[in-house]
Amino acid sequence: MSAAPAVQVARSAAKSNRWRAVLNARKAKALTPRKPLKRDENGLPIPHVHVIVRDTHQSRIAEHYHNTLRDDLMYMTYTHKPADSKPPRKIRLSYDPEDPYVKHRYNPPIGGSFAWTRQALPPVTYENVIELERIQLHTMVKEALQSKSHLLGALMAFRAISGLSAEQGGMRTVGGVQIVRGKKQVQGWMRRNAPVGVKVDITGPQMYDFIGSLVHFVLPRIREFNGIPMPRPSSSLFSASAASGVVSFGLPPMAMGLFPQIEYNLDAYPNNYGMHVHFITSARGEGAQNRVRQLLSGFQIPFVRA
Repeated sequence: MSAAPAVQVARSAAKSNRWRAVLNARKAKALTPRKPLKRDENGLPIPHVHVIVRDTHQSRIAEHYHNTLRDDLMYMTYTHKPADSKPPRKIRLSYDPEDPYVKHRYNPPIGGSFAWTRQALPPVTYENVIELERIQLHTMVKEALQSKSHLLGALMAFRAISGLSAEQGGMRTVGGVQIVRGKKQVQGWMRRNAPVGVKVDITGPQMYDFIGSLVHFVLPRIREFNGIPMPRPSSSLFSASAASGVVSFGLPPMAMGLFPQIEYNLDAYPNNYGMHVHFITSARGEGAQNRVRQLLSGFQIPFVRA
């Protein structure tokens, strides 16, 4: 009976000696000195590996477009045309593009710079169904004309709403929030290249996340908001705005505080800023804006006749 405790004591002693030897070997091993991290122009360390942040899940609204809305838009806008129909009329250029003497000359189309507005939309197929390319937000801060430090609040708000910053996630194609500068000098009011506002182009999954926040949190809580105003039925389909395939509208300053990215920490933003929202799509031609409204209606964005 006395042999069993002695065996256990011997085993525990051997085990402790083995772990002690491993620890001593680790301490005795010379540590390889690490190279100091390189630093960028702002003094921030640059990691040894190239880190790229990818999407972890698919956006619900993007899935709704690709699985449901895209097929519905094709069904609604499909027009059957026989094979022997005449091809669409091509807009003739002012000069022959094959002529080597006018190869590098500005070659505008005949009929003025707005001749493209009279081009008919191509027949709808599964390859050219209208899709949303990007969403552009921009705002003007008049106080920035006296001091550009007034743009900090708008920069912080647009970064929170869009979720974009310059070259985020290792993507060099991401421009992030940009400062808008004046193009012309207005006597007594604005000088050339003066910072006057902020803009951001939202693409990819962040674009659909913005639509979700706009539809579910912002538009329903705006007072006396019936919908985005539409032009009258008698308005021309050949105007530049109707053929550009872009739907634009404005949001009041109170709407900025309704975004969930800002509402939970509203005290961190000194002011609320009104903004213009531009939905830029792939449609272009006669009456392209009507197709854009069909697309946005599928995202539950309301419209109202003015």
